[in-house]
Amino acid sequence: MSFVTDPYSGFQLYELSHVWGHGVPSYPGQEDVKMVRAVKHAQHGVLAWRINTVMHTGTHMNAPIHMIQRGADLSEIPEDRLFGNGVVLSIPKGSYDTITAADLKAAKPEVKKDDIVVIVTGWHHRYSDALEYYGESPGLTRDAAEFLVDKGVKMVMVDTQQIDHPLATSLGPHRGGPAMRRLAGEYQKVTGKDPKKEHGEWNVAHKILLGANIPTVEQIGGDVDELLGKRVTLTAMPWKFKYGDACPVRVVAMCDPSGCFQIPSGKE
Repeated sequence: MSFVTDPYSGFQLYELSHVWGHGVPSYPGQEDVKMVRAVKHAQHGVLAWRINTVMHTGTHMNAPIHMIQRGADLSEIPEDRLFGNGVVLSIPKGSYDTITAADLKAAKPEVKKDDIVVIVTGWHHRYSDALEYYGESPGLTRDAAEFLVDKGVKMVMVDTQQIDHPLATSLGPHRGGPAMRRLAGEYQKVTGKDPKKEHGEWNVAHKILLGANIPTVEQIGGDVDELLGKRVTLTAMPWKFKYGDACPVRVVAMCDPSGCFQIPSGKE
């Protein structure tokens, strides 16, 4: 098991983030992370980086303002939404699949009010600068997003490159797109389905969740496989970024094997 035990509380701490830095996968059409050692050990005995990056890289959080005009920015997300109990749902999916309300209802443990919901499709194993990772990833349907809103969850995390199906984003034939010109044709060839009919609403899941003030975290990774089907406590702290739509975050899950504190044991 890949966890760290806190010596005071006995909590088991699990890493749920991908490593961030130079060379991390970047969204098609956006620039890569650029990093320069502005000050170096060999020269000054000190290390300091200068970084130029799009905020939607690696494991990152989206604030409502990302999709909702005048929505809450990162600095305005209440602290109690950034920490709490939740579920890690195993919902395996393949290329071009969707994550539906039926999938969420069938997964265990049951999603409850005020949960942080982590949806694991297995796509984090494909995390890379690849056509398949960005173009073929599964995504939430309208009814899946509406189900989570109706449940009253306080955050949604996915192990895919984004919440929505890629054909429902600017990667496909939507506003600003297609950023991946081959995508719609490949989808129709492989599935036999019309992408405009199946995914005609632009970023529908994102707009529903962020419109309900539910932050989202994309590209969960790390040791998430060790927590599948369990209740845990989760935290993801973004920058206190005025007008910030997104930023990289480090996500940590906690289990309490002793059961002494009000943190799930992870045995569910």
